[in-house]
Amino acid sequence: MAMLGQSSFRRILLLRILLLSIPILFLGMAVTFRRARTSLLDTARQNLEQSAVRKADTIHTALQDLQTGLAIASETSALQYGSPASSKIFLNQLQKQLPTDIQCLQLRNLQANRIIATTCGDRVLDSVSISTWAKQRNIRDASRLQVHTLTLNRLNSPPQTNFQSQLNLLMSTPVYNTTGQLVYSLTAQTVLKQPESIALLQGYTVVIAADGTLLAHPLVNRVGLNTSRELDQDRFQDILTNVQRGDTGSRHLFGLTLDQTEWVAGFSPLTISITATENQTWTVLAVTKLDSALQGLENITQTLLILTAGLLAAHLLAMLYMARDLALPIEQLSKYAQRIRRRDSLERAPRNFRIRELNQLADVLDLMIGRREEHTKELESALQDAEAANQLKSEFLANTSHELRTPLNAIIGCIRLVKDDCCDSKEEENEFLGQADKAAIHLLKIINDLLDIQRIEEEKLPLAIETVDLRNILKETIDIESVPIQQKGLQLSVTPLPEPLMIRADAARLKQVLLNVVYNAIKFTDQGGITIEVQLEQIAAEADYANGHLNGVKDDDDEVVGVKFWVIIAVRDTGIGIDPVQQHKLFRPFVMVDGTTTRKFEGTGLGLAISRNLVEMMGGQITLHSEGLGHGTTVKIAIPVLEDSFNDLTQGVVKEAAINIKSS
Repeated sequence: MAMLGQSSFRRILLLRILLLSIPILFLGMAVTFRRARTSLLDTARQNLEQSAVRKADTIHTALQDLQTGLAIASETSALQYGSPASSKIFLNQLQKQLPTDIQCLQLRNLQANRIIATTCGDRVLDSVSISTWAKQRNIRDASRLQVHTLTLNRLNSPPQTNFQSQLNLLMSTPVYNTTGQLVYSLTAQTVLKQPESIALLQGYTVVIAADGTLLAHPLVNRVGLNTSRELDQDRFQDILTNVQRGDTGSRHLFGLTLDQTEWVAGFSPLTISITATENQTWTVLAVTKLDSALQGLENITQTLLILTAGLLAAHLLAMLYMARDLALPIEQLSKYAQRIRRRDSLERAPRNFRIRELNQLADVLDLMIGRREEHTKELESALQDAEAANQLKSEFLANTSHELRTPLNAIIGCIRLVKDDCCDSKEEENEFLGQADKAAIHLLKIINDLLDIQRIEEEKLPLAIETVDLRNILKETIDIESVPIQQKGLQLSVTPLPEPLMIRADAARLKQVLLNVVYNAIKFTDQGGITIEVQLEQIAAEADYANGHLNGVKDDDDEVVGVKFWVIIAVRDTGIGIDPVQQHKLFRPFVMVDGTTTRKFEGTGLGLAISRNLVEMMGGQITLHSEGLGHGTTVKIAIPVLEDSFNDLTQGVVKEAAINIKSS
């Protein structure tokens, strides 16, 4: 159940990815837009700079061609003789042949200051200074064709439309007569225009004189003004300074028009020959509006917007798919974890994800659940064992108190009868004392069993291992238990041992084990008999003492003695038998098949537990087998037999035990 203020992993993942990626996407779009704008602007600057250089070259070439054409024309006889009719015809033909746009050609008599021939009717051109012209021409002077005068055309200029720059100039060349005297001047009014169709690509033409006068400008009313009065005079001055050094470049201008529009201008120097001896450096600008320079940016912007919208949509879809792809395994694991208590015991955590860490998490989750289930089972088993142990404790206390009270009551009763002279004869008195002695011995046995099991658990029970003859131990056991066997009317069958059978054991403890086993056989058998069989069996391989298979015996020096045979003592009875389900419990302390206080057979349940520990401490094994209730019981005790009772003790650890206890 989701808590207030919490969100799902998928939503958080999607929001985090979008919060990180969308700003990056917009930042990338902004950077791309900025770089596109910068690239377009740099391209425009370079184009305008190159355009300014081309415009300057075009003007310079046009003026040189015009000067050359006028100089050649001044050498013709039609002009040297000054005939008005022939001169006019020649000028009309010359106007068509000159390379530039000639508005007017005039042949003027300098001495009379009158026009001899003209191509523009009665229009009068500005007067031209002739101070640098020689009065008499030297026919051999090679530079005579270079003499000219260039000036601005201030009167009767042809009309100009806005954003169609034109440069209005007057160029005059001296005309000498046949005797070499200066008589006439040939003046041409020329207009250098820029085609309007390429203005946006190459920029409008602006020509600035060395003193800052605007000689050509896209706006008619700006021609003739000085840049020192412009709002952007600092930028103009910077351009003029660079041009005087012969540099080219580009600048942004804000004072080119009165509306504060931003213009991009490329500039180039233009060296003009005013006279044969005087040159001036003009500035040629190729200018265009910033919007015109960035005219491709609008298409780029639209493309970027469309592309960004498409990328946003694709990005959102990709993020939805990615968030689902990444969150789905975690959601599956979360759902699996939430239904752990209600899940099928065979169900496992979902896996086969494409993410290795999630597969590992699923494995760990299954492992944790498996361990938890095992731990739960262990706790349940431990609880059952604890409850069983608690029940056993209660049963043991009740049984032990009963077992202790019974002989004590017998002892007290018999002694009081003797003490109070209640016996009629000496024989009856001895009988009571005998019963008291028997009860005391039984009580001592119970106490000894309790002490033995305590010392075994504390590993403080000492053993006196020595070489003994098994025949003697069996004989003593049979002698002790023969009376109870006869009293119950049971048959006893014992395997005879004609030869000594030497073993390494604690004789007293081994006899205690045999007494416990035979005593149990007598106690649980009401009819039939008891059989004690002894047989030898050879081991199949070497014993492995180190791995816990107790197939070797340690001597007093804690060395393993060589073993070749086992002696198997089998005690069989025809008693009540034991349920196979209960057989594995009988070697545990305080455990009895019938542990209630109303049970038929007495005992504390310690005999078999003590016997197993004693036999294993002596290097042997003890087993119990019964086919079920009413089929009797067989207890087998396996003790290793020394190959040589006196010599040849084998040193070291014996390997790979194989105890073969033959079944009846």
